[in-house]
Formats: sequence, C-alpha cells, structure tokens
Amino acid sequence: MYRGGKIMRVKAVAAIVAGGMALAIAGCGSNEPQPSPGDVAQPSPEAPPGITLSDARIQLPVVSGRPGAAYFTVSQANGAPHTVTGVAVEMAARAEMHQTSGGSMAPLGKVGIGAGKTVKFEPGGYHVMLFDLDPKLRFSKDVALTVTFEGGGKAVARAPVTTMAGQMEMAH
Repeated sequence: MYRGGKIMRVKAVAAIVAGGMALAIAGCGSNEPQPSPGDVAQPSPEAPPGITLSDARIQLPVVSGRPGAAYFTVSQANGAPHTVTGVAVEMAARAEMHQTSGGSMAPLGKVGIGAGKTVKFEPGGYHVMLFDLDPKLRFSKDVALTVTFEGGGKAVARAPVTTMAGQMEMAH
C-alpha cells in the first residue's frame, strides 16, 4: 500500500509540474506587440532602387536554445531584377535562408526577385532560420532585420519579436 501511495504522489507532482509548464509557455509573450498585416518599412538609403521590405517579424522558438525564424516580404517595384544574398537579424549570431518544399527544408545561398515581383519569406516556403539567439531577444519589442543584395545593397526594417503564444492568440 505504501508503494502505491508513493506512485500516486509522484504522478500528482508530475501533473502539477506539467500543468505549470503549460501555463508558463502559454503566458509567454501575451503582452508583446504583434505586427500589423501590411506594415511597410521605409526604404533604406542603401537599398537598391525600387526595393521595399514589409511584414517583417521574428518568431522566437518555443524551447530556448532552439532556432528561431524570420519572416518578411521583399518587393521589387521596377528596374532590374535583384538577388537576396543574405539576411542578418540583430541579436542572432547566425541567419540562414531556407526553403521548405515537399515536406523537406534546404538551405539557400540566394533568392532572385524579378522586376515588379514580390517574394514572401513565410512559414512553409522561403524563410530565415535564426541560430544562437541572445537570451535578451525574448524581452525585445523589435529588432533590426537587414537584407543584403548582390552588389552589396542593403534594406533594413524593424521586425517585431513574436512568440508562438502570441501567434496562437492572434488566431483566436
């Protein structure tokens, strides 16, 4: 009987700990600002002509130490086509462009943008994986997201920092 009581106490403690963790995860980021659809950054002075960034946001991982993600839209209004060769995000040691296709993800070295075209970096398609995130990023309202183009031009936007909890709240 004593052994059964001990098992019941262990199960009860485990249930309480699991419930507390679920509440902590659900509560993270609930007061953080969310980007408004269509938020457009002003073109940077060093951006190639006709390039604009919009809808930028940083998605923090649910579990600390895992990679985060960056999403944004880059548009080429007119002129010659451009090529994105890299992305950097403030407070991320490394950022890599990736593409998800057919259920698998692969890194990309560059992404072309034709004249008059728009490319969306979004879940399930092109996106940027963020590695070795500064723990202070969780407490940041927004950070600089810099897109680098072939030839050295750069476009910069402020990207709100979001969490999965914040994204789930937006869906309700």
